[in-house]
Amino acid sequence: MKKVLLSTLLLSLPLMSYAQQMFATPDEAASSFARAIADNNDAQMTTLLGDNWRQFLPPEGADPEAIARFNRDWKVSHQIVQQGNVAHLNVGQENWQLPIPIVKASKGWHFDMSAAQDEILTRTIGRNELSAIQAMRAYVDAQYDYWQRKQAFASRIISHAGQQDGLYWPVKPGETPSPLGPAFSPESPGEGYHGYYFRIIASDNAKGFALLAWPVTWGETGVMSFMVSQDDRVYQTNLGEDSGLKAIAIEKFTPHEPWKPVE
Repeated sequence: MKKVLLSTLLLSLPLMSYAQQMFATPDEAASSFARAIADNNDAQMTTLLGDNWRQFLPPEGADPEAIARFNRDWKVSHQIVQQGNVAHLNVGQENWQLPIPIVKASKGWHFDMSAAQDEILTRTIGRNELSAIQAMRAYVDAQYDYWQRKQAFASRIISHAGQQDGLYWPVKPGETPSPLGPAFSPESPGEGYHGYYFRIIASDNAKGFALLAWPVTWGETGVMSFMVSQDDRVYQTNLGEDSGLKAIAIEKFTPHEPWKPVE
């Protein structure tokens, strides 16, 4: 999941109204796609994927690092894995597979964006959940960093304006960075971090700390919810469609059933 070319997904995917380009072979389709990616050619992407392809990308476009990885891996190796009328493009030494299948129709081979929907959603959720787990561990490190500076644990993630009462605060050039970086400061109030909300909750230890995370939209941005304490052991469970309401009701770190340790 570390190599996800398309970064986000809307669950409702309208039918493509643009006539997609057809190819004689899946190899030709894959080569055309690789050229469009390498050249950053939006017009060619529309020709290949249909006029709604940007629904699979955030407003600022694809992740530059993912694009660079794809271009590099394509040069290392690329192959078509075909089963009947469906083919997939694999690139690189790790055989990373493009989540958009190439399918055969009456007029030739083309990229099937509708068939890609479930796979892209699965990869997006997996990536967000991994980011949430990493964020939980970063939170633990930040709390111990904060303790070294303040001899207390922070009760907030984002500091009040002009204060250092949380784990993140803006700094000027040359100043010591806050325990957490600016990535944890949402651009808009209420905005999640990589598809997840985070909230500090009470620890099971009077001298400790704890954090809870749950998906912004269950089933779209994530499935599992997570919690961690000063012991740096992350627990997870699936709170279901009402994850938001159930998460708000959680006030204390109590990793009992159905919570289980993240392996």
